[in-house]
Amino acid sequence: MGLFSRKSDTAAATTAVAAAPTPAPVADLAHLSGDYTIDTTHSRLGFSVRHAMVTNVRGEFAEWEGVLHLDGSNPANSTAELTIQVASINTGNEQRDGHLRTGDFFEVETHPLISFRSTGTEQLDAETYRMTGELTIKGTTRPVTLDLEYTGTATDPYGLQRLGFEGRTTVDRTDFGLTYNAALETGGVLIGEKVKLSFDISAVRS
Repeated sequence: MGLFSRKSDTAAATTAVAAAPTPAPVADLAHLSGDYTIDTTHSRLGFSVRHAMVTNVRGEFAEWEGVLHLDGSNPANSTAELTIQVASINTGNEQRDGHLRTGDFFEVETHPLISFRSTGTEQLDAETYRMTGELTIKGTTRPVTLDLEYTGTATDPYGLQRLGFEGRTTVDRTDFGLTYNAALETGGVLIGEKVKLSFDISAVRS
């Protein structure tokens, strides 16, 4: 009985080793190392937030700028900085956009900019990065974590080296002093607290 038990244990161990997942390869991006400027005409910085508990309002910022430093040999040294003109907010409704610019929300006359500055970068696999940083909205700074997907590189017809990323994160707007809301007669509130941020980045090598 003991002999069969040892064989069974050995077989189980072998099966476990065979079933263990193989770590995803990490892409070698050393040849892409350098400084990049975000081409905002071919990039998008958007957001969505729950409205009336049943749907989402989507919008974007039309005016913003940013720079990236990519260290393909040591991704931990990669950095990013963004500056957003809050008054450029666009949800497709002028009345709503005007309200968002007031003191109920962003108070753009006092706080015209949203900024992001990275504090750390980790490459998880061949196409996935995780970047931590500090997001400042309405004079309040909070830590955030961005999930980034490397979408490729290309040389455009003008000879410019381009680098692409898609990213997303979720923040709580009340953490930044954006607390305005209204109660619904049927229960719940008009505006969700969680805001989903998404972006498509095309960056040009300096």
